[in-house]
Amino acid sequence: MRHVDSFEIQPPTPPSHNGVPRSAWARSSRRVSRWHRPYIFLLLLLDFGAAALASWTAIQLFDQAASGFTEAEHDPTWFYTVSYLLLPLGWVVTLWSNRAYDRRYLGLGPEEFKRVMRAAVTVAASVSFLAFSTVTQLSRFTVGTALLGAAILILLGRMLGRFTLHMVRRRNGHAAHRMVLVGTLPECLEVYAAVTRNPAAGLVPVAIHITDGYAAARGIETPVPVYAGQDVLALVREVGGDTIAVCGSASSEPGELRRLAWQLEGSGVDLVVAPQLTDIAGPRVHIRPIEGLPLLHVEEPTLSGPALLMKNLMDRVAAGLGLLVLVPAFLAIAVAIRISDPGPVFFRQPRVGHEGRTFRVWKFRTMYVDAEDRLASLVDQNETDGMLFKMKQDPRVFPVGRFLRASSMDELPQLINVLWGEMSLVGPRPLPADDGDFLGDVRRRLLVRPGITGLWQVSGRSDLSWDEAVRLDLYYVDNWSLAYDLSILWRTVGVVLARKGAY
Repeated sequence: MRHVDSFEIQPPTPPSHNGVPRSAWARSSRRVSRWHRPYIFLLLLLDFGAAALASWTAIQLFDQAASGFTEAEHDPTWFYTVSYLLLPLGWVVTLWSNRAYDRRYLGLGPEEFKRVMRAAVTVAASVSFLAFSTVTQLSRFTVGTALLGAAILILLGRMLGRFTLHMVRRRNGHAAHRMVLVGTLPECLEVYAAVTRNPAAGLVPVAIHITDGYAAARGIETPVPVYAGQDVLALVREVGGDTIAVCGSASSEPGELRRLAWQLEGSGVDLVVAPQLTDIAGPRVHIRPIEGLPLLHVEEPTLSGPALLMKNLMDRVAAGLGLLVLVPAFLAIAVAIRISDPGPVFFRQPRVGHEGRTFRVWKFRTMYVDAEDRLASLVDQNETDGMLFKMKQDPRVFPVGRFLRASSMDELPQLINVLWGEMSLVGPRPLPADDGDFLGDVRRRLLVRPGITGLWQVSGRSDLSWDEAVRLDLYYVDNWSLAYDLSILWRTVGVVLARKGAY
């Protein structure tokens, strides 16, 4: 952290550029950040190889269909050229036209995968149209397997590429955008905290250019150097940045943001605007341009309707099937608990649920029977803040219970709560009912059913502070969707296997 005590006041540098048009190719060639070029080249190779491999697999599986043709007199050389060269090239061109290689969508968020799926639909429609218009007799099984296999393999290749990119960003900070934040100091620090929460996002603030005067920042600790009174583009070049992030009110002066965009044309520096609209997911935000003024329209959270009905149906079906499949595991865990410590197998505790209704949560017992009596003597050793008590080495937990907690198997009986409609598979974790009503922002967690897993669990679990856990829960409440639930369930598998933050 740095203390802002003084600034080197410099006269504003005249802009090096005033908006002379440049071609898209010239701007691309001058772009400061170039990490995406080898990454996109790797994706091109992976996508082409995935489409070719899918064609080869389909031909091998349905070789009896005369290599895809029902008429043996067709030239097999032409067929293999189409299967292993033209069709994979068609995939790559279609992906490119759907902007699946756009660097803005690579490495974070679901937009990249959505564009791959759009490209898959386009390729399937194109192949069907060409086959129909040319009256080509094709094996439907071969073509269907090749197209479906290519889509699946391309998605898997994108996941592998994204995993590799995230590892590089976390380990050494490479393949990232170096940002200069412009705005008032509080606004810039808020944006700094938001973009640095997830190193995999690849956004690395390297400097802050304040607009609210020197006195407002004097003596305040900052994580990066603070500048003032300089030309922003010159500052970006000085600190080696490639992106300018305009924070909050810095873009409120009429014409200022437009002039900055003109100044950056042809410089290779990206311009992004970070409005004071935090913890709202992209699908809820839409731009409505009115007479040249881009208005951000924020939709209300979806807390009812068909999507919620589908979520409830998915919860009940998955819980019922899960309980049937896990009966042998439940019996084995019950025996291990009774051997470790005589007493009940299950632990039931009042928790606050949907709309403030209280219910009793089901869990496998992991502590000795006198755990509640011993709690008072351990309160001063609590390692978390907020409403929960957590200790990494809690003496009240017996050995088998420690394993159950580390593997999260103690949570499995909550499938009973899901089946009864008291909980959901995904949602904010249910909190104890000891303190009665929740106050302030915490109460908003009660707008949805509590979940067995949730966003805070896949983001750090017990290692997070109380404020951060509440922020994640509120983010989920405001932005949940079925696709988001499936994403959290998938991430839960990795978190459970890694035993991260579980104790």
